[in-house]
This record gives sequence, C-alpha cells and structure tokens, in this order.
Amino acid sequence: MSLCMVRNPLVTRRAVLQNTACGFGWLAFSAMLANAADASKASKALEEKGSGLGRAKRVIFLSMKGGPSHVDTLDYKPALAKVDGKPGPRPGSKWMKSPWQFQQHGQSGQWISELMPELAKVADDLAIVNSMQTDVPAHPQATIRMHTGTSQFVRPSVGSWVLYGLGSENESLPGFISIAPAGGGGGAQNYGNAFLPASFQGMRLGNENREVEQTQVSNLAPLVGSQRQRRELAFIQSMNEKKRARDRGDHEIEGVIHSYELAFRMQSELPQVMDIKSESAETLALYGMDRKETKNFGGKCLMARRMAEAGVRFIEITHGNWDHHASIGTSLPKNCEAIDRPLFGLLTDLKQRGLLEETLVVWTGEFGRTPYAQGRDGRDHNHKAFSLWMAGGGVAAGKRYGVSGEFGVEATENALPIVDFHATLLALLGLDHEQLTYPHAGRDFRLTDTKGRIVRDLMAT
Repeated sequence: MSLCMVRNPLVTRRAVLQNTACGFGWLAFSAMLANAADASKASKALEEKGSGLGRAKRVIFLSMKGGPSHVDTLDYKPALAKVDGKPGPRPGSKWMKSPWQFQQHGQSGQWISELMPELAKVADDLAIVNSMQTDVPAHPQATIRMHTGTSQFVRPSVGSWVLYGLGSENESLPGFISIAPAGGGGGAQNYGNAFLPASFQGMRLGNENREVEQTQVSNLAPLVGSQRQRRELAFIQSMNEKKRARDRGDHEIEGVIHSYELAFRMQSELPQVMDIKSESAETLALYGMDRKETKNFGGKCLMARRMAEAGVRFIEITHGNWDHHASIGTSLPKNCEAIDRPLFGLLTDLKQRGLLEETLVVWTGEFGRTPYAQGRDGRDHNHKAFSLWMAGGGVAAGKRYGVSGEFGVEATENALPIVDFHATLLALLGLDHEQLTYPHAGRDFRLTDTKGRIVRDLMAT
C-alpha cells in the first residue's frame, strides 16, 4: 500500500474495497443491513412508535407483476354470466363472464376460482380484500405506488420503512431482500431506500429470468484465506475509524464500518440460507419443486421461508407476467398453475414450523383487470377495483373485506386505497404509520405521507 494512498483515505477506502480480494463488493454493502447504532435506533422506534396492534415480526411480500384479474381469481361475480356478451360500460366494450367456476372453501366459505385449487385448501388462513384501489391504471406508476406509497416522487420502499422501524433480527444477514425482482415498473426503486440511510436498502438477489436455485451472489466467497481477509478488513476499518474520528456525527461512515463487518459475517451464513437443495424431498415436493411448471416460483417461496426462519425482516418475491390483454383463457391458467402449489406449500410450511402467526404474507398485483373484454379474449387494466390476500401475522383469517359492486368495475363498499393498506400493514407489525417518520428536506416524512387509516377489520381480535 503506497504512502499517498494512506494520506488520501477517501480514495483509499474505495480503491481498496473495489480492487483488493476482500471477498465482498461495494454494491453489496449498500444493500446490507445496518450497524449497531441503526439497530439501537430501530429498537427505540419499535418501542416508542408502536401501534400496540401488531403480532407480525416479518413480511413475505408476493408481487404479481402485471395486474392479475380479480374477477377470475378471488372476486366471484355471478352477475357477469347474466350480461355476458352484452354492451359494457365503455364504448364498444362487452361484458365477459369468467370462464372458470368459483366455489366456497373452508369453514369461512371463501370464494376462490378453480384456477387455484391448492390455495383453496388453506382458505381459512386468508384475509381477502376485494376493494383495493390505486391512482392510475399504468404499470410503472401503480407498481411504484404499491411499493413506495407514491408514484410522483422518489420515496423509500415499504420494505425499507419496515426495516427502519423494526431493525434486524439477524446481524449476519441483510434485513431486506428482493428475490428475483422484475425489470421495468420502477425497477430498483421498488426496493430502494431513497432518503433513508443506505443500510435500509433492499438487497437484490437474482433476476426474473433465472431459476432461483441457480442464483449466486457476486464476490461473496473470499478470494483469499479468512485470516488474510480479516487482516485486510482490519486495515480498512482502521482507516474508517480515523475518518470517523475526524468527522464526528457522520452517520454514513458509521454505517460503512458496521456494514463491512456484516458482509464479513454474511459470507458464511447467506450461502447456507440459500441452499434450498438441502431440504428434504418431501419439503421440495410441498413447494412444487418436483414439477417443471412450479419449480421456479416454488424455489423462490422456499428460499423466502428459509430467509424468514433465519431472521430476514422483509422478503419480496416477484412473479410475472399477469398483463393479460389477450389470450387470457390460456395465459391466466398457466400463471395460476405456476404459483398455486408453491403458495400452498409456503403457508403450510410456515404454519407447521410455527412461523405463520408471526410472519405476514401478502399476495397482490399493482391493480386488477376489467370485467369486460378487451378485444376477443383479454381484459384491460382496472385501477378502481382489485383483490389481494394476506395471511398470518395477526390478520383476520377467513375474513373477506370490501365489495367491488355487482360486476367488479369499482369498489363500492369499504374501498381500500394503497395508503390505508400500508397503514394497516405497518400496524400488523406493531408500527404506528403516523409516528414512523424520518427527517428529510426540512420535514418529517413517512410511508403514508399525510393520510392513511388502519383497517382494524382486517386484524385479528
């Protein structure tokens, strides 16, 4: 190491980090969970800003990219059969009934389409909302809105807010991981930290075009022995400590110091968590890993369970494409088949392991689809009514909330905008959405901005 590098610590740290064989990369650090100071701050936030309502300790967020058709999956509309083929509300449109049968399931009598027979087996664990609404029927804006609360400004994602509010359960793993996020629709903004400290950013793991079991984390394995790596890390940390001593109150330096330590610890723990092949044949089959149609999404769900068990606070899984403007009769069954068994496996496995009650599972798209046809056999975007379901984490299991009118065009009873959904999600985690704030640009920001109400009907008593 040259003397000039020592005298220029800002250059030195970056150069050493990017060019030496430390076994972990700069981009990984920014996505890692925070330091001890952040954890202490988060614990205080949980204690002082709690809603007093929460049971959940973590979230598994299942994002269906493209907007699943609610009237063909979770929102039974028998009235559509009576007007099928007749003129619809838009000029030139025609009403289109669902080609699939609905039945009631479980003691709760939840109406679920025949497209999801496996999910129907755990109907009593679901709280289904049929009155979701968002602002605009455009994929990028609606997706960002679902993830950050707004599509007009760059704001922290809901996962970052949850991590900021609750802190980490495992100091050797990132607290927020996005498994195989889809491109487009906001991209990295959907798991970004925006103005929150970088330690609350989500870590991207893999991409949508590769099976999750083939995912590798770049620069995770050290290129040198652990003893040498430890010495190199100690050298870098000593320079960081000097920088912190000179610039007191620099929280970024504080975060970098502890992020390096986390990355060092993560090298041994993350590969074990990602090793889904180590599961029993019975567990792999439970998630549909034994079938080509369900293997990919099943692997994502299984990895999510392993991460939840290991203490990752917020795990997101993305699946697409649900944008069925045409050929919905063939495309929608394929999408549902790909996720049905894995969803059943995830909920069943969490329950068997005693994790479901403290793990909030959310399944949603960015909006729904029209109950009238687009072209011959498709459905257009519908932001005025769509469905989602939640399970575990203290939700009112077996509950159906809200009504989307007679045909599913627009929420007519207990309309639930995104801001209220976010407020309720935070409450299920024990966080008060009005108190969970962060100072930025001269004012305190929050996920729900200036609105939001908690829907207590969706919470178990």
